[in-house]
Amino acid sequence: MLPPRRFLPSFSLLSAFEAAARTGSVTAAASELGLTQSAVSRQIAALEKQIGVVLFLRERQTIRLTIAGDSYAREVREALRRISNASLNLRANPSGGTLNLAILPFFGSRWLIPRMPRLLDQHPGMVVNLITRLEPFDFRFDTLDAALHFGAARWPGAVLTPLMDEDVIPACSPDFSARHDLRTAQDLLKAPLLHLNTRPDAWENWFRSQETGFEALHGMLFDQFVTMLEAASAGLGIALLPRFLIARELDEGRLVAAVAAAPLPTGRYFLACPPERASYPPLAAFRAWMLAEIADERLAPADGIGQ
Repeated sequence: MLPPRRFLPSFSLLSAFEAAARTGSVTAAASELGLTQSAVSRQIAALEKQIGVVLFLRERQTIRLTIAGDSYAREVREALRRISNASLNLRANPSGGTLNLAILPFFGSRWLIPRMPRLLDQHPGMVVNLITRLEPFDFRFDTLDAALHFGAARWPGAVLTPLMDEDVIPACSPDFSARHDLRTAQDLLKAPLLHLNTRPDAWENWFRSQETGFEALHGMLFDQFVTMLEAASAGLGIALLPRFLIARELDEGRLVAAVAAAPLPTGRYFLACPPERASYPPLAAFRAWMLAEIADERLAPADGIGQ
């Protein structure tokens, strides 16, 4: 239920306030909005009267947000941004059917995007907007409908649909492998190791799985899989990489398994969404399509997904 109208200022009042708060100047706000300074001043005064709170301190020819005004400006700016995004989405797809999806960059570029033509063939008119997010976020304060998530099934307030499991292998370039004479897990301790900062204990877990003792594990640090993959391909070291996401490099010979060892299970991918969006038609269609794609790959002779 919407609050009473007296608590819903008009768009013009909010726009004038937001522009003045952001620029710190009535003159700049007036120029941005195509209004006169006096018109912007009147709109801000009308807003203050309507909500009963002083938003600016007037000091000679300058204005400065009050503490309450600063907090209100943040909320109003976010609300106006969401309205703007909704309008852009509607303009891009007047018939509706827009899905705003947060993706993990490596998974998105390697697994999702190459398969999306099949999704759009099955659902003509659907628009999927992809936004990179590396960490969970609060759906209440965002415009995203859903997110692809990896790791533990922990996302407060979200509905989680299990998708697929992941396993990793230590991979490096063929030349690197030959130069370092890699044969056993113990040999890897003498070679440069590449680390992902979102998985700081990945190598420790792998060496434990191989029952190989270790001390401090040093090496280059990366914030995304894609740059770590390129570093491994260039011969800078050994990287622990998801097996099903580096199939191309393995097939082309740009990467090889550093040693013969069973892939290490590392976690599961999920599709996360807020409860109120779970039945949203574009999201429901995307979820069903993705689960079907995963099932088809599991049944394929050359299974690309680690179990």
